[in-house]
Amino acid sequence: MADIKVISRNRKAQHDYHLERTFSAGIVLQGSEIKSIRSNNINMRDGFVQERDGELWLIGVHISAYEQGALFGHADPMRPRKLLLHKKEIAQIISQSRERGYTVVPTMVFLERGRAKVEIALAKGKKEYDKRDSIAKRDADREIRRVMKANYH
Repeated sequence: MADIKVISRNRKAQHDYHLERTFSAGIVLQGSEIKSIRSNNINMRDGFVQERDGELWLIGVHISAYEQGALFGHADPMRPRKLLLHKKEIAQIISQSRERGYTVVPTMVFLERGRAKVEIALAKGKKEYDKRDSIAKRDADREIRRVMKANYH
């Protein structure tokens, strides 16, 4: 994957879910939404992916209106946006989310060759004790790195 610029990451997704398999999907945008994304005016915190009529839709992602552009075609910053994937990938995602209790969450928005794409992941919800374990492990790793850095300098 060459020529990728990460625009936004959904850190909450890694905190709340065990991410198991990721897919890269295109997004159907309107008007100046791409310019808003390029200027980092996107919030994925409450985003999720929903199946409608055999298609996958990105719900709850806020793309702010582009300040320098006209407001034409950008009425609702929270509108659902269709995701573009291969039919086999869509079938896999839909079947796994129905069968095994997976949910589908957006993990990152990036530009690939000038086109906005979203990385979505099949994920299982973490229990509260799993979240505490993740925080404790992260803090321990940070402490180890700090001590190692102090010893080398």
